[in-house]
Amino acid sequence: MELRRILAVDDEPFNLEIIEEILEDLDFELATAASGPECLEMVEAYNPQVILLDVSMPQMNGYEVCKALKANPNTSHIVVMFVSARGSVEERMEGYSVGAEDYIVKPFGHTELKSKLMNLNKLLEEKASLTQQIEDATNTAFSAMATSSEMGQIVNFIEQIGEIEDVNELAHALLRCLENFGLSSNLEFRIDDERRHYASSGVCSPIVIELFDILKGKGRLHEFTNRILVNYPVISLLILNMPTDDPDKRGRIRDHICFIVSVTEQQLRAILTRCRLLDQQRNLNDAIAMIHTKFHGMVTLLDKNRKENESVFKELQEEFENRIPTMGLDEDQEVFIFSKLDTSIQRSIAREGAIQEVKGAFKEIESDLALLAQHVNN
Repeated sequence: MELRRILAVDDEPFNLEIIEEILEDLDFELATAASGPECLEMVEAYNPQVILLDVSMPQMNGYEVCKALKANPNTSHIVVMFVSARGSVEERMEGYSVGAEDYIVKPFGHTELKSKLMNLNKLLEEKASLTQQIEDATNTAFSAMATSSEMGQIVNFIEQIGEIEDVNELAHALLRCLENFGLSSNLEFRIDDERRHYASSGVCSPIVIELFDILKGKGRLHEFTNRILVNYPVISLLILNMPTDDPDKRGRIRDHICFIVSVTEQQLRAILTRCRLLDQQRNLNDAIAMIHTKFHGMVTLLDKNRKENESVFKELQEEFENRIPTMGLDEDQEVFIFSKLDTSIQRSIAREGAIQEVKGAFKEIESDLALLAQHVNN
């Protein structure tokens, strides 16, 4: 569902003019309302896909208008983005608690508003494509709840994730477990510098991602209206539809959620540790293979040098034996030359012994590396 129709609601005509100016070169149908009651009066007939809703207005403020929109089955599907001069954490949480999908702080520029609307356009398209899948998943969840106890679901989940070795598969297993409790949720995995987001609906809205970022280091548990956010070091989970009419059930579900997230966190850490160990193993095997290749190259070079030296000295000895008798040298001179030649050959033989020692050391190192590789692979 491509974003086409937008309704801007603000009691200040100047603010509406700014929005009209920003959006005039984009392919949107834009309608405006000057108050909350006017918005509620025209919204069903106009049927916008996104409402840009000012927070501070007389008669009805933006929060009250959003509550009314989300309480009406005919308008609850409309995406609401609050427009406010204030952007504190409390005000953003209040905006999300009444059902808004995004939040933009005045004054905003052309680029920021257009970027926000493009993100909401993507959100609408993905929600539309996943509607049938969500309905099927919800039916499956309620069916599973009818045949399994809460503790049975938790035990099944723990047994299942013990076999999981993929991060994305773990995230979807957690979402399915929560769906079996009838819970709609959003999830963030923090892996090194990367943040991965998952949702029962298929996509996390921008305001949910902002909440994860703002609250990830501000305590284990946050509850507001029918929502609850659970923080662990590498996982944050936001439940969208906690039971409100049964305090005992709400407390029980809250405890289940904390336990399930804790277990999932440990499995996620185990998966990441295994991945790092596998990377280290691959790197070590590559290093051992490289060293093995270089050692064999050096041994081959040593053997080549040894054979060349033998050939050179053999040719030299033969040449001396053939030439010296014809050079007219006396006996002492011949003895002297042959003595020098013999000394050089003995030195070469001594170097050959050193080469053999080096080759032996190489073989010992290769043997140690082979044992190490075998130990790592096992």
